[in-house]
Amino acid sequence: MTAPRPPKAPRKKPQPAAPAKAVAPREKASLHPRNRHQGRYDFPQLIKSTPELGAFVILNPYGKESIDFANPAAVRVFNRALLKAFYGIAHWDIPADFLCPPVPGRADYVHFLADLLAAHNEGVIPRGAAVRVLDIGVGANCIYPLLGHSDYRWQFLGSDIDTTALAAAKAIVQANGLDKAIGLRQQANRKQILLGLLESGERFDLTLCNPPFHASLEEATRGSQRKWRALGKADPKRKLPVLNFGGQAAELWCEGGEARFVTQLIGESAQVAQQVLWFSTLVSKASNLPAIQAALKKAGALESQVVEMSQGQKQSRFVAWTFKDKAQQQAWRQERWVRKG
Repeated sequence: MTAPRPPKAPRKKPQPAAPAKAVAPREKASLHPRNRHQGRYDFPQLIKSTPELGAFVILNPYGKESIDFANPAAVRVFNRALLKAFYGIAHWDIPADFLCPPVPGRADYVHFLADLLAAHNEGVIPRGAAVRVLDIGVGANCIYPLLGHSDYRWQFLGSDIDTTALAAAKAIVQANGLDKAIGLRQQANRKQILLGLLESGERFDLTLCNPPFHASLEEATRGSQRKWRALGKADPKRKLPVLNFGGQAAELWCEGGEARFVTQLIGESAQVAQQVLWFSTLVSKASNLPAIQAALKKAGALESQVVEMSQGQKQSRFVAWTFKDKAQQQAWRQERWVRKG
């Protein structure tokens, strides 16, 4: 005798999908799919194009070729080799003790910003000089304009409060013949970020920012010491640099730290809302997100996203926001990106 079948459970009504709060990479600890820095580097090939790199190549504990990331000179030459081999940047250097950023992570930020524009443009990444990007705090390294122009041919304006950083960035731009693609401008008021920087007729499709993450030199130093321990480099017999990847005061810390800087940036962005389609900034500490989201709500942002990124063991993210509704975004795209005739 066949046992009676249990009664069918009542079908649940389909629930609407929750709005996406973040866009994450395909896999944990993976770079963006379009990032050029996948897999291991071909050091012989890098040394061939940048011979000075050969002096800094070491074998890591696994017997693989690498460089000593505790050596600022090694990191600087490694960046020079990467920019030359992957992006065609023939001339790149920065003054001693200025921030020397890891290229793969910076490239991820640019690629995810391209995805953000594409998501609101029928899946198509807008490319070329029609797209204009503001890099807030361009630094001496000028890294974001170099990557963004190489990969997408976007036009950039880099701002900074430091005259030495701007001079170094200008030297890089001029040495590589990128004067028409990358402009530079000083923010004369050290207490302001966006206010007083933009000209009235200027329009930007994106802003990006790598804010000072720490509230003091002491906090920045402790952060570097944690990184050295994580990398297994905390050898008490060895003199290590104070700051991981270098960096000047304005690049690494400010009063109130990251949360205060980003909330100020958000507040100022509301005052230039008509000049920018999407604002964005890196956020190092996830614990700062609630305060940042509260600031976005207070400022009247109509749409915002938290985009998670991952490079190796490092987890990072950026926040993007706009003050334009769907119709205004569409009008912006039609006016600036759609080719006429």
